[in-house]
Amino acid sequence: MKFVDEATIIVEAGKGGHGCLSFRREKYVPKGGPDGGDGGDGGSVYLEAEESLNTLIDYRFQRKHKARNGEPGSGRNCTGNKGEDLVLPVPVGTTVVDMDTHEVLGDLTHAGQRLKVAQGGFHGLGNTRFKSSVNRAPRQTTKGSEGELRNLRLELKVLADVGLLGMPNAGKSTFIRSVSAARPKVADYPFTTLVPNLGVVSVQAHQSFVIADIPGLIEGAAEGAGLGIRFLKHLVRTRLLLHLVDVAPYDGSSPADAVRAIEHELEKFSETLANRPRWLVLNKVDMVAEEDREAHCQAIVDELGWQGPVFWISALSGEGTKSLAQAVMRWIEEQAEEEAQNPEFAEREAQRRRQMDDEARARIEAERQARRAAREEDDDDDFDDDDYDVEVVYAPE
Repeated sequence: MKFVDEATIIVEAGKGGHGCLSFRREKYVPKGGPDGGDGGDGGSVYLEAEESLNTLIDYRFQRKHKARNGEPGSGRNCTGNKGEDLVLPVPVGTTVVDMDTHEVLGDLTHAGQRLKVAQGGFHGLGNTRFKSSVNRAPRQTTKGSEGELRNLRLELKVLADVGLLGMPNAGKSTFIRSVSAARPKVADYPFTTLVPNLGVVSVQAHQSFVIADIPGLIEGAAEGAGLGIRFLKHLVRTRLLLHLVDVAPYDGSSPADAVRAIEHELEKFSETLANRPRWLVLNKVDMVAEEDREAHCQAIVDELGWQGPVFWISALSGEGTKSLAQAVMRWIEEQAEEEAQNPEFAEREAQRRRQMDDEARARIEAERQARRAAREEDDDDDFDDDDYDVEVVYAPE
């Protein structure tokens, strides 16, 4: 199957049913009055968040969705049936954007939440509605109105409190396996995660947070190198970023240079996201001799001039992961308490998230246009957005 975190669809609400022109006709009632009924309203289109879904792949194959029309009215003051509403299930964390106006219509952040994206047409009126003392045999009716037609872009962003950031092979997947029940693929050779993974970290009873492992970045990702930056949008909803760095790279490269390269790509993607709270996590300390460990890690911190929190861990052995998880939990609880008690702080946070969304959307669209232009220069007639999907084949263990 494919992990698809973006899709474009066309939704059309149903038309309203027309009003009926009819007069009462019964035996021995030669001058029956008007009895034309109203039409029924057209069905509306809704999106509903469902926990059982984690991809938008269904909307890559069926892009047009239409609700039912309302039925016309009939004689004897019979009203037409209302068109059935159309409810489209989407994953929790889906943002809905009107492609024509670029307006964000809504954000489905919890299971069961519904969003109306296309209003059904209003019903037409039958001639009964127009009778009066001076117009006893009206022949006026109205037609049902058209339903709304909208071009929508669905954007899926994972819902997590903490996001993991780092180069491929920095140990992000191993870390999430160490602190949660998530089991992303890991191996003893350099490769990168292909799709975001979520894990729930349980610190103690009734204390837990969600952590997201996204595909690793490489230098030049903003220009499309590697998997590019399209997965960085999944960090927009997170409260805290953990920047994992391999303190003993297999190729002998500088850990400090790896941190700077990621920072550079992050700033090009979204300055607001780059300024989010970020902790430095020095991973694979077990690869350094114990007597040299402190000096080695401190040298990395000094070279970076890092001023924020620093943690030393070994995701493989679990060393230091528990204290890191506890520190993260305390920080998240403090932030949640501050938001609950300080409305101004909560509004600033909401504004930052909207700003990150806007910056991420603009950057990804610019990257898409650049790639499309490059394909056109190469006379590639087979260009399609699907070229940038990542196909994941699940095989039994």
